[in-house]
Formats: sequence, structure tokens, C-alpha cells
Amino acid sequence: MCGIAGYYGYGADESLLKEMNACIVHRGPDGEGIYTDGNVGLAHRRLSIIDVAHGQEPMYSADGQTVLIYNGEVYNYLDLRAELEALGRTFSTVSDTEVVLQSYEEWGDAAFDRFNGMFGFAIHDKKNSRLVLARDHFGIKPLYYASTGTAAEPKLLFGSEIKPLLAAGKLEKKVNERILYRYLQFRIHDEEAQTFFEGIHKLMPGEKLVLSTVDNADGPAGTITISPFTRLKEELAELAKIETPYSQAVIDEYRERFTEGVRLRLQSEVPVGTALSGGLDSSAVVATINKLMQEKAAATDSLGATQQTFSAIFPNSINDEEKYADAVLARCEGNVTSHKILPKADEFAVDLEDFVRTMEEPIISSGPYAQYRVMQEASKHVTVLLDGQGADEMMAGYIPYYFAYLRQLKKNGQNAKLAKELASSADILFRLGRFRLQSMLTIKKDVSISPLLNKTFTARFKGEKFSNIPDNLKLRLIDDLFHKSLPAVLRYEDKNTMRFSLEGRVPFLDKEVVKFLFSLSDESIIKGGWNKRILRDATRGLLPEMISNRRNKIGFTTPEAEWFTLMKEKIYEIFLSSSFENRPYWNQDAIIYAFEEYLNGKSSGSTMVFWRLLNTELWLREFFDEPPVLAGIEGKSDYIPNADKNLDITVPADGGTYRRYPLRTEVFYKETDFDPAVMTYVKRFFEGLPDAGAEHKGATADTPWYLFVSEKIVAMTQGRSIPVWDIKVTNAARFFSKFVTRNPGGIGLASPWSMQLAIDEVGLPRIAYASARSVVGKLQGKSGVFYEVVGHNINAIDGAAGYQVGTSTHSVKYAPLDPDGVAARLSALVRQHVPAEYAATFAGTAIMDANDLGVVALGHDTPLSKPVLEGIFKDNPQGQTTETTPMSLVFTQK
Repeated sequence: MCGIAGYYGYGADESLLKEMNACIVHRGPDGEGIYTDGNVGLAHRRLSIIDVAHGQEPMYSADGQTVLIYNGEVYNYLDLRAELEALGRTFSTVSDTEVVLQSYEEWGDAAFDRFNGMFGFAIHDKKNSRLVLARDHFGIKPLYYASTGTAAEPKLLFGSEIKPLLAAGKLEKKVNERILYRYLQFRIHDEEAQTFFEGIHKLMPGEKLVLSTVDNADGPAGTITISPFTRLKEELAELAKIETPYSQAVIDEYRERFTEGVRLRLQSEVPVGTALSGGLDSSAVVATINKLMQEKAAATDSLGATQQTFSAIFPNSINDEEKYADAVLARCEGNVTSHKILPKADEFAVDLEDFVRTMEEPIISSGPYAQYRVMQEASKHVTVLLDGQGADEMMAGYIPYYFAYLRQLKKNGQNAKLAKELASSADILFRLGRFRLQSMLTIKKDVSISPLLNKTFTARFKGEKFSNIPDNLKLRLIDDLFHKSLPAVLRYEDKNTMRFSLEGRVPFLDKEVVKFLFSLSDESIIKGGWNKRILRDATRGLLPEMISNRRNKIGFTTPEAEWFTLMKEKIYEIFLSSSFENRPYWNQDAIIYAFEEYLNGKSSGSTMVFWRLLNTELWLREFFDEPPVLAGIEGKSDYIPNADKNLDITVPADGGTYRRYPLRTEVFYKETDFDPAVMTYVKRFFEGLPDAGAEHKGATADTPWYLFVSEKIVAMTQGRSIPVWDIKVTNAARFFSKFVTRNPGGIGLASPWSMQLAIDEVGLPRIAYASARSVVGKLQGKSGVFYEVVGHNINAIDGAAGYQVGTSTHSVKYAPLDPDGVAARLSALVRQHVPAEYAATFAGTAIMDANDLGVVALGHDTPLSKPVLEGIFKDNPQGQTTETTPMSLVFTQK
């Protein structure tokens, strides 16, 4: 398993290839190779699986005219090699890579349809002046491309991932908003060639891309042609008409074919393991391998002394399948070593950004994170992992397939069979009906995505539609195999495995096994209310009955509903961020309100709605936003102003000039020991002053000086900062907040949360009265009437602000308690901790509520008047962004 990247049209640029290759080291940590020839450049990263000692790439043909870079495994390579040797060809390695190369030399593009496996490769055919890319029949391995040139000067980039294409620096990064809309609105992705990145496409399953490197039979130089190299999709539809009757002989043949598919995928020179969710599919793989081990079958040496299995478990969760996995392990006792992984919500919160980066494009739920964690652990023990992907899409593993089958029977007039199926499926239908009835009776609102999206955005794509094949089971399965379902599942598989340098193999997607299955009657797939009928029957005796007779499906997924409650702080932090607020795709207020209703049990919405929004935001940050410049504790001297601010100011109220030194601090939290923390930064200033430079001679001991402290950190450490999820917002708060002008970053009462705190602080009647007086005042041309009536303590309430740091992003803050007392307490401490000469001239502390809209001195023990204190901070020298400068030392200038 490997990673490939390359280009056409950029000359011999090895530095470009190395830049692209550096993005996919995780796909191939065992080696790399670079190739350039004219306008063609190829790059390869190798994860050694077969013929570890040889098989390095790029691989050259004997005459040097054909060059291959290859990602994948062709499992029937030994049969193909024998066929090629019979035609007179000789081999210098025992790798499947050389078989792929010589197959192309012998049969050209027709070779691709002979391969049974997974692949994404590029071939530079110098003899025929063409560059050929191809992706396997089911799209197990990815292959992305972007046409970056012009008609006059065509160019191409390609790779196993999107990251190398972006790293090339040849593309303008733009969101494909049509694909994003379809994802947000319909909960789909990966169904077509377009990706979430404008201009970047993927080859679809069974497709090839041919580019003419000079004028030739394929067209003028630079001509790109994309076409299928296989008729597999059409073959499956044709085979579906055969309807071979179900019988014991059919069951036996399926078992033999499936077992051989598993055995072929055990071929490896490095350790092989198996994913075990506890569902029928992965259990069937584990049990089949166990049987092969007992029979000492060929290729089982790669397993070692025991088969290693890897399972995600969620104790006490509705999603937990541990008891099913344990039942399979018990059946394989003596031949198996089990590894259990316990993904947790707090780990997910930590891994979230890397998980989004790994997926490269948004996904429909957080479920694949369980697989991410399984692969992370598995990579510590094995290099190859077999998985059960694909069985659901070919054997009707999801409930909607039942309804497609029932509608098919009705359409075909098979009423007797329909009645039998309805009766046999009664338990499933009853369970679904019960859930829907419960939902109706709870009077809970459903959270749908449409009201949460920006209407201007959605209006652009109102013509977009999404539908499934409603009443033909086999055609529905084929559509899902190649478009609607499996491509997404395979993306998760590839990204999660390769993130941890692990090769994932999917035996259910053996091409010949799938073709055989589709030649069977529908009753081989669904019968008597049971799906995956032939798999159940083929593995009876190998699996415990509790597995063979399972009706419910869970798989590797996460307890998302439980986790979202535990992760609410992280989620609010994202939803309340400035970046989320400014996206043109959604309505931030509606989303926050919907999430609040969900957490409070007032809506029955699915967390997948919120996940899509979260995922999109994190994806945009990762791939499109410029990295934030966070002004942390490092990098700013105590003796320089914040950006776009000045050290000195002259105050008209007293004619004095004052120098303000904003002190950079760590973020303050409720748990911060406030007094010692403040003194730490005050002492730091004086300790560094002798080396600060002559220009700071104004900070002398012979003029009065002051400590100014932001009310935010005082309120925070007093426990006066309330997380938004702890504020029970009333209808009155929602009503009155609508009439307050929304200020930047949550300042003031424009949010229901901050308005609710104002109501709690002074009472609803006073808020209502102040609002009425404010309306009258505005008619009279007066401003500030509301706060005159309601009091400046209410003015000091700050809303949750996405641009701030720490818990301020998702907390609302009251005004601090007893600001005069806090000022006096801090002043006494300052006099104890600063040098004696400065203690003698220290003139007091002020607690300030300052922002870019105004300033209020909430409390102080200085000899200065409030107008002077407020004049000193008129320009808000401490800043209101991620600059963590919540206090200043202010010196009177001579």
C-alpha cells in the first residue's frame, strides 16, 4: 500500500514532486521515489507489503519505456504472472507491482479489467506518448486530479490524496459550494466525480484518465480523456436478471468464493490483523480466517501465532457491541488475540482537528472516528488489516433496502410474497413505527437543516435534487455500490487506515464474489425478513447464533448523541466563534438556538445535523482559512503597545499625559488564583524595567502610577462567568434582545444569554421599563437612556465572544462584585510586592470595563476622577481580540 502523486506540464521539477510527496509520508513511510521526463513528473511513497526487499517505485519496464507508480494490491497477481510467463515474459521481482507493469505492456488498457483488487496508479507510456491513470473497479483506492492549465497550455496534477494537489501551489483554493450544499442539505457526498474543492475531481470506480504527452492517436498534446475501463456496473445489472435459484449448492459455492477472497487478502510479508465490530460482516471475516488457520491454509502465515482482532467498545452505551465481539472471540478461542479500544468523548474533542484533516472532506457523521481509533491502535501491532466494508451495499444491510424490496414486490404484482415478507418483517416494521409514534407523541420539534442555512446560499442551489432508486432492489444496490453509499464508506476506510500507515483490505469487494452474488435470486439477499441471507447461511456453524441471527446493525460508530452532550463546551466554542459567525452558508443564531433546544430536550433532532455544521466549519479552517495569529504569552514585551495602539495619551479632563503599559498574561479562568496571578505580572514588569531601554524612563518612581485591571478577569475569577448552556433563556430575554443593536463580538445585551443575565440581575420590570424609556429617548434624539435607567452594572455584562480567548468564547459575564473592594485589596498587595521606591508613589487601582465602543470605570481607590480614569482608557489600549493583555500599568508623565 502506498501513496502516489504527480503532474503533467510543469517540466522537470523535482522540488515540486518532493513538496507533493511530503504530504503523504503517512501513506508510505518505507521509501520514496521521484521520476521526471519532459513534462511528466511522478512521485511515490512506499508501504512495503509484498516483496519487501524489492518492488521499489517508480518501477521501470525492461526497456525503460514504461514507468509505473502504484498504490494498492492486485490479489490475482500470481495467476496473471503465470499467464504472462506462458506468453514468454520474465520477471525480476516477486511483487504484484511488476505484474501490473508487465500486464499493461502486454495488454495495454485492457489489462486493468483483469485485475482483481484495489488500485490507483499512474503509468507513463513513453513508447505511445501517453500518461494513464486508473482507479480500481469499486474505488477502494482513491485517485484525485485537477486540470490546472489552459486549452493552449494544458496541465494536470494528481495524487492519492487531495493534500498533494493543494501543496503544489498551482491551484486557487475554492470551496465547491454546490457539493457543500448537497452535503449540508441532503447528507450525501462522494457520489460523483466533483469533490468539495472547486477544480479537484476524483476518478470514479473503474475509470481511467488518458493524457496525450505529444500529439498522438489519443489527441493533441495535453488532451485528457476520462472513460470507464470496465463494464462491471453493467455486468452486475445484466447478471441480476439471471436470478439463479437459491439452493444449498449456491450457499456452498458462495462460501468457497468468499473464503478464497479472504485467503487472497492474507497474502503479505508483514503482519495481518482483522477489524471486529461484532456485526455479521466483520465477524464473518474473523470466523473465516479462523477456519483457514485451523486448516493451515496457504497465506495464513502472515497472521502469526494467532489472529489479532481490533474492536471499538463503548461500555454502558446504546452503541456498544462488545458482547457480540466477545461471542465471536469465544468461538475462535486459542487462535485469536483481542485488542479492545475505548474511544471517549474527551479524546474525540482532542483529536477532532486531526480527524477532519485526515478525512480531507466533510463526512456525514462522527461515526468513522471509532474506526480512526481502531486503526490507530491496530497500527501498533500489524501493517495490514482486513475489514468488513461493502457487505451492506451488496446484501441489503440497511433498513431502507427492505422498503425498496417491498415496493419491488408490489410493483411486480407479487402480492402473496409481499404479504409473507410484511409478516416476516413485522418486528422491524413495528420497531420503526414505534419510534416514529414516540417522536410524534413527544411533541418535540424535529431539527431539520433547512431553517439553519443561509437563504441566499440555498437559493442558488434550489434546483439540486437527490433521490434513490425506489423499487428495484438489485439496481438500488448497484447504485449504492458505485455512487450513493459505498464510495463514502471506502473514503473513510482509506483515510483512516493510511493516516496510521496501515493497509486496509476488504474481502467482500472481491470482484468475482460480487459478480457471483448478483447472479443469484433476490431471495439470496432478502428472504423472510432477513437480509444478507446467503452470508448468514454460508457462515452458520462458524458463527454464534447471536451473530447469525442479529437483526440490528451498529458497526464501528460512536455514541454521538451522548458525546455531543459531553462535548458541549467544545461545540459551543466552535458555534460561537467569529469564523463560524462570518460564514455565508448558515445562520449562526438559528443554529445556536437549535443546539440549545436539543441539549434541553426540547427537540428530537439528530446530532448529524449539528455534526455537518461542525465538520464544515473545521474543514474550512483546516483547508481554507489563514492560520490564526494568536498573541500568546510569548512574543510581546511588557514595554510595547498592542497592535494599532499607543503607549501615551493626553486626557482633556485634567490635561495630563499618561503612559499605559499593557501586560501580556496567561488566560484567566474561574480556577485562577487571582491575587497572586496579578502580582506575578506586576512584579515581572519591574524586574524587566532596568533592561527595557532609555525610552521607558517615563516609568519612574517619582511620578504617580496606577494599576488598571479589566473587569472580565475579575468577574471570571469571582465565578461571575456563566457558560451559555447553564443559562435558561426565557422568551422575554429572546424578545428584548432583538431590540438591542448587535455589537461586535458579543458586547452588550444583543444575545438572549446576556439579556437573560440582565433580567436575572435587575428583574424583568426594570428591563421593560428601561427599554420603553430608551424608545422615547431615541425619539427625542437621546442615546444611552437604557443604561442610565437600568444601571451601568448591566452595561458591564458581556456576551459570549468568539474573538476572545479561554472560556470567554462560550460564557456570559456579569459585572464583578464589589469592584471598589477589589481595587483596594489589589492596591495593598501592590505596595507589598513592588520595589520600595515605586510602592511610595503607587496611587491605586482601577477596575475598568473597556472595549472599542466605550469605557466605564466600575470601581477604584485612586485620587483620579472617573472622567479622568475613563479618559485614560478612551482608546482601549488593552485591545479586544486574542491579545491577552487584561491589565496595564499606567504612569503619569512629567
